Amino acid sequence: MPLTTLERDNRAAFSELLSGDAWTVACLCAAWCNVCADYRSDFERLAARHPGVHFAWIDVEDNADVVGDIDIENFPTVLMQRGDVVAFYGTVLPDARVVERIFLAQQAKDVDELAAEVQRTPERRGWQSEVNLRRRLAESKNEE
Repeated sequence: MPLTTLERDNRAAFSELLSGDAWTVACLCAAWCNVCADYRSDFERLAARHPGVHFAWIDVEDNADVVGDIDIENFPTVLMQRGDVVAFYGTVLPDARVVERIFLAQQAKDVDELAAEVQRTPERRGWQSEVNLRRRLAESKNEE
């Protein structure tokens, strides 16, 4: 599955991709960010190595109505979500190998292990409502 860039005109299709139990790995960046621009091709190659995973590129300014008040400390910021469960959220080095290692570690967890892990800290519990991409897309659609 190729990298999908979230745009206003593909949000419905993107929401449909998120409706199942598959993994989504999203990179939150900005068009003006040189680090993001340099990193994008590596992220695209990472997406090509994992064809069963939904990889997304989300420009935080073009999609401010979706991203909204998500706390982004630096770029690139990566969100990893399986179905409705946010497994990872944070700033990463602009190195696809690092992102791949984090992703593979998350993907190796079974459903019960993942569910238990996301409840372990207030930060991870907060991710479930604050940065959940599926919910944010639904909320932005309801506001239109």
